[in-house]
Amino acid sequence: MKPVRLAVAEADWIGALLALLLTLFIALPLIVVGTWAFSEVWRYPSVIPQQFGLRYWSLTLSRTDVWEALFLSLRLATTVTILSAVICLPAAYAFARMKFPGRNVLFLSFLASHAFPKFGLLVAIAGIFLQIGLISTFWGVVLIQLVGTLMLMIWIPVAAFQNVDRRMEEAARDAGAAPLRVFWSITLPQAAPTIVAAALLTFVGTFYETEGAWLIGAPQIRTMPVLMVTFINNQIVVQYGAVLSVMLWVPSFIALMFARRVVGTGTFAKGLGA
Repeated sequence: MKPVRLAVAEADWIGALLALLLTLFIALPLIVVGTWAFSEVWRYPSVIPQQFGLRYWSLTLSRTDVWEALFLSLRLATTVTILSAVICLPAAYAFARMKFPGRNVLFLSFLASHAFPKFGLLVAIAGIFLQIGLISTFWGVVLIQLVGTLMLMIWIPVAAFQNVDRRMEEAARDAGAAPLRVFWSITLPQAAPTIVAAALLTFVGTFYETEGAWLIGAPQIRTMPVLMVTFINNQIVVQYGAVLSVMLWVPSFIALMFARRVVGTGTFAKGLGA
Protein backbone atom coordinates (compact mmCIF):
# COMPACT_ATOMS: atom_id res chain seq x y z
CA MET A 1 0.00 0.00 0.00
CA LYS A 2 2.86 2.36 0.78
CA PRO A 3 4.26 2.44 -2.79
CA VAL A 4 0.73 3.11 -4.07
CA ARG A 5 0.33 6.07 -1.70
CA LEU A 6 3.71 7.43 -2.74
CA ALA A 7 2.75 7.15 -6.40
CA VAL A 8 -0.54 8.96 -5.74
CA ALA A 9 1.23 11.70 -3.77
CA GLU A 10 3.80 12.09 -6.56
CA ALA A 11 1.01 12.33 -9.14
CA ASP A 12 -0.72 14.99 -7.01
CA TRP A 13 2.46 17.07 -6.85
CA ILE A 14 3.00 16.77 -10.59
CA GLY A 15 -0.61 17.78 -11.24
CA ALA A 16 -0.32 20.74 -8.87
CA LEU A 17 2.92 21.85 -10.55
CA LEU A 18 1.39 21.61 -14.03
CA ALA A 19 -1.67 23.55 -12.86
CA LEU A 20 0.59 26.25 -11.40
CA LEU A 21 2.63 26.51 -14.60
CA LEU A 22 -0.54 26.73 -16.68
CA THR A 23 -1.93 29.45 -14.39
CA LEU A 24 1.29 31.45 -14.68
CA PHE A 25 1.34 30.98 -18.46
CA ILE A 26 -2.20 32.37 -18.74
CA ALA A 27 -2.23 34.92 -15.94
CA LEU A 28 1.21 36.50 -16.35
CA PRO A 29 0.49 38.20 -19.71
CA LEU A 30 -2.83 39.48 -18.33
CA ILE A 31 -1.08 40.90 -15.27
CA VAL A 32 1.53 42.62 -17.45
CA VAL A 33 -1.10 44.17 -19.73
CA GLY A 34 -3.18 45.27 -16.73
CA THR A 35 -0.10 46.86 -15.17
CA TRP A 36 0.74 48.72 -18.39
CA ALA A 37 -2.79 50.15 -18.47
CA PHE A 38 -2.24 51.94 -15.15
CA SER A 39 1.40 52.94 -15.60
CA GLU A 40 2.71 56.21 -16.99
CA VAL A 41 6.43 55.45 -16.86
CA TRP A 42 7.85 51.90 -17.02
CA ARG A 43 11.39 51.65 -18.31
CA TYR A 44 13.66 48.64 -18.58
CA PRO A 45 15.14 47.05 -16.45
CA SER A 46 12.69 48.03 -13.68
CA VAL A 47 10.40 45.16 -12.63
CA ILE A 48 7.57 47.52 -11.62
CA PRO A 49 6.54 50.85 -13.19
CA GLN A 50 8.34 53.96 -12.01
CA GLN A 51 5.09 55.93 -12.10
CA PHE A 52 1.45 54.88 -11.92
CA GLY A 53 -1.45 57.02 -13.08
CA LEU A 54 -4.65 57.33 -15.10
CA ARG A 55 -3.42 59.77 -17.75
CA TYR A 56 -3.69 57.26 -20.59
CA TRP A 57 -7.16 56.23 -19.42
CA SER A 58 -8.24 59.85 -19.61
CA LEU A 59 -6.72 60.28 -23.09
CA THR A 60 -8.32 57.08 -24.37
CA LEU A 61 -11.78 57.57 -22.86
CA SER A 62 -11.97 61.15 -24.13
CA ARG A 63 -11.99 59.91 -27.73
CA THR A 64 -15.45 59.60 -29.28
CA ASP A 65 -14.30 56.89 -31.70
CA VAL A 66 -13.50 54.60 -28.75
CA TRP A 67 -17.05 54.81 -27.40
CA GLU A 68 -18.55 54.47 -30.89
CA ALA A 69 -16.47 51.33 -31.50
CA LEU A 70 -17.42 49.88 -28.10
CA PHE A 71 -21.17 50.35 -28.62
CA LEU A 72 -20.90 49.09 -32.20
CA SER A 73 -19.12 45.93 -31.00
CA LEU A 74 -21.80 45.32 -28.37
CA ARG A 75 -24.56 45.85 -30.95
CA LEU A 76 -22.86 43.54 -33.44
CA ALA A 77 -22.25 40.81 -30.87
CA THR A 78 -25.85 40.97 -29.64
CA THR A 79 -27.28 40.88 -33.17
CA VAL A 80 -25.08 37.98 -34.25
CA THR A 81 -25.87 35.98 -31.10
CA ILE A 82 -29.63 36.41 -31.50
CA LEU A 83 -29.59 35.56 -35.22
CA SER A 84 -27.32 32.59 -34.60
CA ALA A 85 -29.72 31.26 -31.94
CA VAL A 86 -32.74 31.70 -34.24
CA ILE A 87 -31.00 29.92 -37.13
CA CYS A 88 -28.96 27.27 -35.34
CA LEU A 89 -31.10 26.05 -32.42
CA PRO A 90 -33.85 24.51 -34.60
CA ALA A 91 -31.11 22.87 -36.68
CA ALA A 92 -29.43 21.58 -33.50
CA TYR A 93 -32.72 20.06 -32.32
CA ALA A 94 -33.22 18.39 -35.71
CA PHE A 95 -29.69 16.92 -35.67
CA ALA A 96 -30.18 15.66 -32.11
CA ARG A 97 -33.64 14.13 -32.45
CA MET A 98 -34.37 13.38 -36.13
CA LYS A 99 -32.94 10.99 -38.70
CA PHE A 100 -32.81 12.08 -42.32
CA PRO A 101 -30.63 11.33 -45.39
CA GLY A 102 -27.22 13.00 -45.25
CA ARG A 103 -27.59 13.90 -41.57
CA ASN A 104 -24.03 13.00 -40.54
CA VAL A 105 -22.42 14.60 -43.58
CA LEU A 106 -24.38 17.82 -43.09
CA PHE A 107 -23.61 17.84 -39.38
CA LEU A 108 -19.87 17.49 -40.00
CA SER A 109 -20.02 20.16 -42.71
CA PHE A 110 -20.44 22.82 -40.04
CA LEU A 111 -16.80 22.21 -39.16
CA ALA A 112 -15.82 23.32 -42.67
CA SER A 113 -15.45 26.95 -41.68
CA HIS A 114 -12.83 25.89 -39.09
CA ALA A 115 -11.11 23.22 -41.17
CA PHE A 116 -9.52 25.63 -43.64
CA PRO A 117 -7.36 28.73 -43.20
CA LYS A 118 -9.77 31.37 -41.97
CA PHE A 119 -8.30 34.33 -43.78
CA GLY A 120 -8.48 32.59 -47.17
CA LEU A 121 -12.15 31.81 -46.56
CA LEU A 122 -12.80 35.43 -45.57
CA VAL A 123 -11.11 36.74 -48.72
CA ALA A 124 -13.31 34.49 -50.87
CA ILE A 125 -16.45 35.67 -49.07
CA ALA A 126 -15.27 39.29 -49.31
CA GLY A 127 -15.13 38.93 -53.11
CA ILE A 128 -18.78 37.85 -53.13
CA PHE A 129 -19.82 40.61 -50.71
CA LEU A 130 -18.08 43.21 -52.89
CA GLN A 131 -20.25 42.25 -55.84
CA ILE A 132 -23.51 42.47 -53.88
CA GLY A 133 -22.67 45.67 -51.99
CA LEU A 134 -22.14 44.31 -48.49
CA ILE A 135 -18.58 45.60 -47.99
CA SER A 136 -18.30 48.33 -45.31
CA THR A 137 -21.83 47.66 -44.05
CA PHE A 138 -23.19 46.59 -40.67
CA TRP A 139 -25.07 43.60 -42.08
CA GLY A 140 -22.05 42.50 -44.09
CA VAL A 141 -20.06 42.20 -40.85
CA VAL A 142 -23.01 40.42 -39.20
CA LEU A 143 -23.12 37.82 -41.96
CA ILE A 144 -19.37 37.19 -41.91
CA GLN A 145 -19.40 36.78 -38.13
CA LEU A 146 -22.34 34.38 -38.32
CA VAL A 147 -20.06 31.96 -40.18
CA GLY A 148 -17.85 31.63 -37.11
CA THR A 149 -20.78 30.92 -34.76
CA LEU A 150 -22.18 27.87 -36.56
CA MET A 151 -20.03 25.29 -34.81
CA LEU A 152 -20.64 26.64 -31.29
CA MET A 153 -24.37 27.21 -31.72
CA ILE A 154 -25.01 23.82 -33.35
CA TRP A 155 -22.54 21.36 -31.84
CA ILE A 156 -23.01 22.37 -28.20
CA PRO A 157 -26.86 22.56 -28.27
CA VAL A 158 -26.95 19.20 -30.10
CA ALA A 159 -25.18 17.64 -27.12
CA ALA A 160 -27.62 19.41 -24.79
CA PHE A 161 -30.70 18.09 -26.58
CA GLN A 162 -29.23 14.58 -26.74
CA ASN A 163 -28.74 14.51 -22.96
CA VAL A 164 -32.32 15.50 -22.07
CA ASP A 165 -34.03 12.84 -19.93
CA ARG A 166 -36.32 11.07 -22.41
CA ARG A 167 -38.25 9.37 -19.59
CA MET A 168 -39.58 12.72 -18.42
CA GLU A 169 -40.69 13.56 -21.95
CA GLU A 170 -42.44 10.20 -22.31
CA ALA A 171 -44.16 10.66 -18.96
CA ALA A 172 -45.46 14.07 -20.04
CA ARG A 173 -46.79 12.61 -23.29
CA ASP A 174 -48.47 9.77 -21.40
CA ALA A 175 -50.15 12.41 -19.23
CA GLY A 176 -51.65 13.96 -22.37
CA ALA A 177 -49.25 16.87 -22.99
CA ALA A 178 -48.96 18.03 -26.60
CA PRO A 179 -45.51 17.87 -28.30
CA LEU A 180 -45.07 21.65 -28.10
CA ARG A 181 -45.96 21.63 -24.40
CA VAL A 182 -43.47 18.83 -23.79
CA PHE A 183 -40.75 20.82 -25.54
CA TRP A 184 -41.38 24.06 -23.60
CA SER A 185 -41.95 22.42 -20.23
CA ILE A 186 -39.54 19.46 -20.26
CA THR A 187 -36.98 19.57 -23.07
CA LEU A 188 -36.04 23.24 -23.17
CA PRO A 189 -35.58 23.75 -19.40
CA GLN A 190 -33.14 20.82 -19.25
CA ALA A 191 -31.17 21.99 -22.29
CA ALA A 192 -31.36 25.72 -21.48
CA PRO A 193 -28.23 26.03 -19.27
CA THR A 194 -25.97 24.54 -21.93
CA ILE A 195 -27.67 26.62 -24.63
CA VAL A 196 -27.03 29.73 -22.51
CA ALA A 197 -23.36 28.73 -22.27
CA ALA A 198 -23.18 28.35 -26.06
CA ALA A 199 -24.83 31.76 -26.52
CA LEU A 200 -22.40 33.41 -24.12
CA LEU A 201 -19.42 31.83 -25.87
CA THR A 202 -20.85 33.05 -29.18
CA PHE A 203 -21.28 36.58 -27.81
CA VAL A 204 -17.73 36.74 -26.45
CA GLY A 205 -16.22 35.21 -29.60
CA THR A 206 -18.11 37.66 -31.81
CA PHE A 207 -17.14 40.61 -29.63
CA TYR A 208 -13.44 39.75 -30.03
CA GLU A 209 -13.59 38.77 -33.72
CA THR A 210 -11.16 40.92 -35.72
CA GLU A 211 -10.29 39.50 -39.14
CA GLY A 212 -13.80 39.39 -40.59
CA ALA A 213 -14.77 42.75 -39.10
CA TRP A 214 -11.62 44.34 -40.52
CA LEU A 215 -11.81 42.74 -43.98
CA ILE A 216 -15.56 43.23 -44.53
CA GLY A 217 -16.26 46.32 -42.40
CA ALA A 218 -13.30 48.63 -43.15
CA PRO A 219 -13.24 51.56 -43.37
CA GLN A 220 -16.81 52.44 -42.29
CA ILE A 221 -17.39 49.74 -39.65
CA ARG A 222 -14.76 49.82 -36.92
CA THR A 223 -15.30 47.48 -34.01
CA MET A 224 -13.36 47.71 -30.76
CA PRO A 225 -10.69 45.11 -31.73
CA VAL A 226 -10.24 46.75 -35.17
CA LEU A 227 -9.92 50.16 -33.53
CA MET A 228 -7.35 48.76 -31.10
CA VAL A 229 -5.20 47.49 -33.98
CA THR A 230 -5.34 50.78 -35.88
CA PHE A 231 -4.86 52.78 -32.67
CA ILE A 232 -1.67 50.89 -31.81
CA ASN A 233 -0.34 51.06 -35.37
CA ASN A 234 -0.84 54.81 -35.57
CA GLN A 235 0.52 55.57 -32.10
CA ILE A 236 3.25 53.24 -30.87
CA VAL A 237 2.44 53.69 -27.19
CA VAL A 238 2.01 50.51 -25.16
CA GLN A 239 -0.42 52.12 -22.71
CA TYR A 240 -3.02 52.83 -25.40
CA GLY A 241 -3.20 49.19 -26.37
CA ALA A 242 -3.25 48.11 -22.72
CA VAL A 243 -6.16 50.43 -21.87
CA LEU A 244 -8.19 49.19 -24.84
CA SER A 245 -7.36 45.59 -23.92
CA VAL A 246 -8.68 46.08 -20.39
CA MET A 247 -11.83 47.66 -21.85
CA LEU A 248 -12.24 44.59 -24.06
CA TRP A 249 -11.98 42.30 -21.04
CA VAL A 250 -14.94 43.87 -19.24
CA PRO A 251 -17.82 42.50 -21.42
CA SER A 252 -16.34 39.01 -21.52
CA PHE A 253 -15.74 39.06 -17.75
CA ILE A 254 -19.37 40.06 -17.13
CA ALA A 255 -20.57 37.36 -19.54
CA LEU A 256 -18.47 34.67 -17.86
CA MET A 257 -19.65 35.70 -14.39
CA PHE A 258 -23.23 35.55 -15.63
CA ALA A 259 -22.54 32.11 -17.12
CA ARG A 260 -21.19 30.86 -13.79
CA ARG A 261 -24.34 31.98 -11.96
CA VAL A 262 -26.84 30.77 -14.56
CA VAL A 263 -25.18 27.62 -15.86
CA GLY A 264 -23.75 26.26 -12.61
CA THR A 265 -20.73 24.09 -12.02
CA GLY A 266 -21.51 20.76 -13.71
CA THR A 267 -24.32 21.55 -16.10
CA PHE A 268 -22.15 22.47 -19.05
CA ALA A 269 -20.14 19.27 -18.74
CA LYS A 270 -23.37 17.28 -18.49
CA GLY A 271 -24.64 18.92 -21.65
CA LEU A 272 -21.51 17.85 -23.45
CA GLY A 273 -22.10 14.27 -22.41
CA ALA A 274 -19.51 14.10 -19.65
